[in-house]
Amino acid sequence: MNIATELRELAQARWPHRPAFHEGERTWTHAQVHDLAARAATVLADRGVRPGTRVLVAVPDGIAWVTAFLATARLGATAVLTNPALPVADHDFIVADAGVSHVVAGEETADRFAGLETLRDVELVAAARHAPEGRAQPVGADTPLYVQYTSGTTGRPKGVVHRHTDPSFYHAAFGRARLRLGPEDVTLSVSKLFFAYGFGNALVFPLFSGGSAVLTPERPGPGRVAELVRRHGVTAVYGVPSSYARLVGDTDPTDFASLRVAVSAGEKLSPAFAERFTGFLGVPVLDQLGSTEAGHAMCANGVDDNVAGTIGTPVPGFALQVRDKHGDEVAVGEEGELWARGPSVMPGYLGLPEETERTLVDGWLATRDRAVRNPDGTYTHLGRADDLEMVGGITMSPLEVEQVLGEHPGVRDVAVASIPDERGASRLRAFVVATTTAPDSQTLTTELLSLAGSRLAAFKVPRTVELVDVLPRTATGKIQRFRVRQGTW
Repeated sequence: MNIATELRELAQARWPHRPAFHEGERTWTHAQVHDLAARAATVLADRGVRPGTRVLVAVPDGIAWVTAFLATARLGATAVLTNPALPVADHDFIVADAGVSHVVAGEETADRFAGLETLRDVELVAAARHAPEGRAQPVGADTPLYVQYTSGTTGRPKGVVHRHTDPSFYHAAFGRARLRLGPEDVTLSVSKLFFAYGFGNALVFPLFSGGSAVLTPERPGPGRVAELVRRHGVTAVYGVPSSYARLVGDTDPTDFASLRVAVSAGEKLSPAFAERFTGFLGVPVLDQLGSTEAGHAMCANGVDDNVAGTIGTPVPGFALQVRDKHGDEVAVGEEGELWARGPSVMPGYLGLPEETERTLVDGWLATRDRAVRNPDGTYTHLGRADDLEMVGGITMSPLEVEQVLGEHPGVRDVAVASIPDERGASRLRAFVVATTTAPDSQTLTTELLSLAGSRLAAFKVPRTVELVDVLPRTATGKIQRFRVRQGTW
């Protein structure tokens, strides 16, 4: 079934008048959202959108984003999701790579898509108010619904194709099975809608559960997050470790009294940080692992079963294996590369058959993540396969060092990299963002090196500690390790 039809019928039968999205001072009900999207489909059809058309959605989070996505889906077209703040060259690449012919764009970027049929987001919403409803196109189980691009941390971004059937699985496997989301839940996602994490958090879960989501065009800072949680009575918040660290440093725990669950993704959540964040928010911070290729979470903790320091167990419908470099499954407790199989794994990368063949093998997805399976069935994430550092000819993971240093109460954020010294020899350096309560820099440095020396092998102890104001991160909150390795940003 067309997902736009599926969601509308679900809303009409169960929660038409419940809130769906909060944007500024306006709240939209589920019935209003689907009515507007059905009318917007006519507006897009009048501009030439047909089944199979690829429509770039370059819009900040808000009702216009939701409308553009659902209207595109209703027509059997494919939404190409992108960060509206990308540079012109990045948008040009995505437009060409995806074969985009139509664009829905925000005011700040609408003029950059010369030669394409472009509609501003405010124009789409305004025109939809007076348009008749567009007919929903029938689709098959494998009909493409949307394309999301990878972050490009391991090369050029790749278009990942997902189908009309995938979002309902995201909700069943994680939103319902692990978070127990329902109509009373109010969501706030720091990650935006054009990312896989934010797409599930702020669009899929509210529409399938009858709950609501708070949408903001900007990436909210800690003060803004606290304000929105208070104002809307947010019950479920989604962030990355660095965003939770900022909350701890810059807000008051009483702001988060309405929360019942918090979710972390994007990077490894160390036990020390998980304990600190949980103590501050007053609710468990549940770690998970997902990817653009899997659509959303494939391994996760839940409100009923949370094992700190792990990414939990495979979500219902997913199977995981830890394999060695030869592709053979390793024993419990041994490290290796994580492979995943499940209903929402992409059918392939857009226009990249060779890359697809390397990444999808006999139905299994090579995640490029390193992990270990624990005796209790949980998995511990050990970082990306390309996150390893070479120190004195020895390969090691910086995550182990970062985890130890992160236990110091004076550390808000930390990244460790191998940096050549003046003679060209590789030396570990720790880049630390201090908390407001941290001791002076010399004392903090001494304490951190002492802590590392007491817990780690000598070659894993940083030779220097550099205090910085911020670490280089992607828009999804992941550390840009290639920039950390350069030592300047």
